[in-house]
Amino acid sequence: MPAIHALSQRYGFKILEDASHAIGTSHTAPTAPCRSEPRSRTVARRPQPEQEKGTPFAGEARSHKKIGTCAHSDITVFSFHPVKIITTGEGGMALTDDPELAGRLARPRSHGITREPAQMTHEADGPWYYQQIELGFNDRMTDIQAALGCSQIQRLEEFVARRHELARRYDALLAGLPVVTPWRDPEARSAFHLYVVRLDEARAGRSRRAVFEALRQRGIGVNVHYLPVHTQPYDQALGLAGGDDPEAERYYQEAISLPPYPTMSEAQQDRVVTVLRDALA
Repeated sequence: MPAIHALSQRYGFKILEDASHAIGTSHTAPTAPCRSEPRSRTVARRPQPEQEKGTPFAGEARSHKKIGTCAHSDITVFSFHPVKIITTGEGGMALTDDPELAGRLARPRSHGITREPAQMTHEADGPWYYQQIELGFNDRMTDIQAALGCSQIQRLEEFVARRHELARRYDALLAGLPVVTPWRDPEARSAFHLYVVRLDEARAGRSRRAVFEALRQRGIGVNVHYLPVHTQPYDQALGLAGGDDPEAERYYQEAISLPPYPTMSEAQQDRVVTVLRDALA
């Protein structure tokens, strides 16, 4: 994000930050202005179980930032879908520290109506007065959804902390298996919305599909997150094609998401790992 932000400052484009999975997380950012040129990098490795490599920036002063403060973006978006960190049943939230953008985001959800005197074409007729200044929709969150969201956000730190406990436990339980576990960025705190392992098919002697189906057949709610965007028909109609991003395609061929959720017990997690071991045997 710092590098993308630096480019936006140079070329004058806006940044919409997709943080759908990242509510409750944080990262450290440079205290000095972002630079667009490449920086020195370090690679972090962990002992067994094998973990993915990462390349955090190094050698500069850092400050702690919560995701959603728009430190490196104009708008940050969270998802409140039922499988996300917290939920309102559906929908999400857009955050910005730009008052003009906030108004432009808020008006369309309520028919394009404003009650702000500065946005009206003439003085208000009275305290009841409003103007429709653009087309909009009836997309307001219900009071019931808002109440659910408010109750959920009180437990946000609890939910994230529990996901971290489960992730650490998965790391230990999966040691020695032919899978690569998620890399930890030392300059950020993940929400562990997902716990994705990458299957080494050569070591496993099993295909990803065979392992996936074996887990599903025994009631383990595994999934694959996500399909490379550039392989989808809509994007290919825009000129993208398979092979454009070989790293994304390689990741897709290896990935299996194991279930982590705050109410998951150790016994349930043990069963996931036992079934995975059986599938790899």
